Amino acid sequence: MKKKKNEPKIEPEIEVEPTGKTEPIGHTQLPATTNTIERYLAEISNHPVLSREEEHKLAMKYKEDGDLEAARQLIRANLKFVVKVANEYKNYGINPMDVIQEGNLGLMQAVKRFDPTRGYRLISYAVWWIRAYIQNYIVKTWSLVKVGTTQAQRKLFYKLRSTKNEMDLSKQELSAEDYKLLANKLGVSDDAVIEMDKRMRTKDFSLDTEIKDKSEATHLDFVEDKHMGQDDIVSKSEQEVAVQQGLTDALELLNEREQFIIKNRVLTDTPLTLEEIGQKYEISRERVRQIESAALKKIRGVFEQMGIEGI
Repeated sequence: MKKKKNEPKIEPEIEVEPTGKTEPIGHTQLPATTNTIERYLAEISNHPVLSREEEHKLAMKYKEDGDLEAARQLIRANLKFVVKVANEYKNYGINPMDVIQEGNLGLMQAVKRFDPTRGYRLISYAVWWIRAYIQNYIVKTWSLVKVGTTQAQRKLFYKLRSTKNEMDLSKQELSAEDYKLLANKLGVSDDAVIEMDKRMRTKDFSLDTEIKDKSEATHLDFVEDKHMGQDDIVSKSEQEVAVQQGLTDALELLNEREQFIIKNRVLTDTPLTLEEIGQKYEISRERVRQIESAALKKIRGVFEQMGIEGI
């Protein structure tokens, strides 16, 4: 295997491949996700956590020598983290094992592209891939009618549930006034909220459910498949562009001090204390905390505008 050239960008270039198309690293065997959560967690709990030094050594072996066993060790050591990320999406009514499997595919892609010479831990890089694969899967499978392929539709999909919870509107039938309040809060039209809410309320409608009085046919058999290839391409390209551009734009919004704080408080395995950063810039610990909070808000804002949630 040829050595890979160092990529000029720090952020991951996300390429979410259609479900079932992601090639494993070598013949990597992940634990079966057809079992119960309990059995799966018991199986992956035996994989040891790697130290920074161990991780770097394995990553360099794979990057420079194409050592597939090193890549497998990196994957196995981080399977528990995938479960943690997948748990953030537990309220979307999807089989958790399916969500974990998609996250595992994202982890594999991250390992393939990880550059250990950058100085970041693998998980700081892999989390973007894991979430991108999971979010892509949710959007494509959550409803009989696709949630939408535009960034605006994806943003509404991820924001509507949390906004309804914030406004105590999640447990009741919504009135016209409720829809108007939600639309104003989300910056979209009333009709957009009504349509998305309708789709989300029918999330438990299964494509594989047999239709009564129609032999063994399922709802899936009656769904037209006019633009499957086109939708897959749009979904893949939007995730790639959104995550890559979102991270780039977010970092560019930060000044030198904010970047230093984020890099040394968030994007590191050994974060500096508020006091240590305060001494560097001759400011109070509270002021450091305020700057960090404001910087994180800027970063999340960029991703939310692009329809990427949970980051």
